Amino acid sequence: MTDNGMPAGNGAGQGGRDRPLDGQVALVTGSVRRIGRATALAFARAGAAVVINARSSRDEAEATAREVEALGVPAMVHLADVTDEQAVAAMVEAVTGRFGRLDILVNNAAIRREAPLTEMSLADWREIMSVILEGAFLCSRAAIPHMARRNYGRIINIGGVSAHTGAIGRAHVAAAKAGLEGFTRALAVEFAPSGITANCVAPGRIGGKRSKTSGHGVSLPGGAGPLVGQEGKPADVAEVIMTLCGPAGGFVTGQTFHVNGGLYLA
Repeated sequence: MTDNGMPAGNGAGQGGRDRPLDGQVALVTGSVRRIGRATALAFARAGAAVVINARSSRDEAEATAREVEALGVPAMVHLADVTDEQAVAAMVEAVTGRFGRLDILVNNAAIRREAPLTEMSLADWREIMSVILEGAFLCSRAAIPHMARRNYGRIINIGGVSAHTGAIGRAHVAAAKAGLEGFTRALAVEFAPSGITANCVAPGRIGGKRSKTSGHGVSLPGGAGPLVGQEGKPADVAEVIMTLCGPAGGFVTGQTFHVNGGLYLA
């Protein structure tokens, strides 16, 4: 292991300053729009091959893959439901079968439906938990053995500001995102001896087109907004993720990083 946290002699990230992830492979779940897409493109600019995942949006996935390839790195599209244990295992095997490795996993797939707690069904609650929390568990469990064999890996779980502030109509999302933070710390402790870091990035209000399952954004009591006076961009979050997965992130693990313009002060 080198002083900057990159593995020595295993071919991971041997690029220069402009392409610090050259030779690495990154899997980003839910990567066809917003933060997932921006993260995929940030990795590509850094030199990593990128696996684009979506549950069913093949056209959008292929479009994102073309953007990645235009940056001069390989892209792979793999449709898979992150709540399906067999589908997740098959996705990771497909990735390692093509590239021979998996260095970075970003657990970004999520749905954020909105409903008052008293009108929320158990099925609604379980759906959110399954995608956000169980999806991260299944993807991490499948990826970690491949990382551990190389004594190197980076796992980023995408949390959310609602886990810290609460949110109207999003009790299930807040609970799931809070669970992700505990899961992140557990991963960090258990797999540090295997050269794997795990961190959580918690976005606040991020602008851009939302999917049908994203609701209208976090609604806080009193209508509080970011101190900087504007919503963030998906690229703002992607750059923090990129830093944690790059050479500068090797000494950071088990942490939650808030990217919210001062919407919540940790």
